[in-house]
Amino acid sequence: MAENLKLTCLECGSVNRVPVAKVGAGPKCGTCGARLNDTKVKALDPAVLQKAAKNDDLPLLVDFWAPWCGPCRAMAPQFMQAAQALGAQARLAKIDTQEHQKVSQRYGIRGIPALILFQKGRELARLDGARPSGQIVDFVRKKAKLIA
Repeated sequence: MAENLKLTCLECGSVNRVPVAKVGAGPKCGTCGARLNDTKVKALDPAVLQKAAKNDDLPLLVDFWAPWCGPCRAMAPQFMQAAQALGAQARLAKIDTQEHQKVSQRYGIRGIPALILFQKGRELARLDGARPSGQIVDFVRKKAKLIA
């Protein structure tokens, strides 16, 4: 594995290089100062999603959801728990498909909630439907290459 990882700031969209040993130590964006990996679910816009999906070495799990979707709202606390359980091993984010309607077309979303796992510029896997945190964590651990 490389000594540095590329991580896109989910706040400003800048690509940062982070030493592997520092990923779990709360690295900050060199441009805006936001934390790059703080075990919280971040809301994305389509431009940042596209950049992170293309560039990030750390697994990025994205929840495609909408505020009117009951299963999406029910899964939100489980998704937050999964983010904390995975810690520095992966980042979890969400994108509102109602606010950003073209994102559903771009990523072929046919139903929500839908989870897509990205790493190193490619889509690794998908998981459809509301899931408990344990299933979300297992999905990421089985499908992505995690840092120890």
